[in-house]
Amino acid sequence: MSYEVKVDAFEGPLDLLLHLIHRLEIDIYDIPVSQITTQYMEHIRAMQVLELNEASEYLVMAATLLAIKSKTLLPVHEGEIDEVDYEFDEEDPRDELVSRLIEYKKYKEAAGELKKLENERAVLYSKAPADLSELQQPDAMDYDANAYDMLGAFQKMLRRKQLRAPLSTRVARQEVSIREQMGSMVERLKSFKGRANFSELFPSDDQAVLVVSFLSLLELMKRQVIMVEQQKNFTELSVELRKETWQDEEEPIGPN
Repeated sequence: MSYEVKVDAFEGPLDLLLHLIHRLEIDIYDIPVSQITTQYMEHIRAMQVLELNEASEYLVMAATLLAIKSKTLLPVHEGEIDEVDYEFDEEDPRDELVSRLIEYKKYKEAAGELKKLENERAVLYSKAPADLSELQQPDAMDYDANAYDMLGAFQKMLRRKQLRAPLSTRVARQEVSIREQMGSMVERLKSFKGRANFSELFPSDDQAVLVVSFLSLLELMKRQVIMVEQQKNFTELSVELRKETWQDEEEPIGPN
């Protein structure tokens, strides 16, 4: 039986591309297709391991990137280009993708501004003073990790771990739900005094347990039970417990 989970944290292939361009400090108007394709495929492999049911649209973008990469590798023979077709043949294969990225970036930034205005408007309502100390970021940390950073960390961890090969005979095993694993993650963080490195939360080498553990971390981050931070680019993620317990909301959490 296939194990499919939908996670709202992943917004789409263009969002992933913008994330990679930002993290690698790439000029959006001059994208090194080979480099960005390699990084993109690393994230796709992690999604395939997680068996996310929205990964198909990411595969379409992966095919587009590979097509653009192949076009950029083709040699150009200027002497064979007719004067009439020169402008058409010289068109950069990246232009369409760059246009889509710029348009998406505009809408994303506009959405961010609207969200900022919403937050500013929300503080105008009269209410009793609230304790906001838990929302303050530690001085040592200057980067809030997002779902794509966690996906990248998960991919690196998979490369380090030797995943157990399935047994040739069928054996009964206990299924662990995401909801149960969320509670286990909270307890494990408590054992680390509320703060641990990303890799320390994955002691198992079993692929099914790793997948469920990763998805439970995403759900805890979405519910603001944990806070995931990164001191600077390419360093290991740090996971901090913000709430001692999590509420079992009516919102469904994948298959149990």
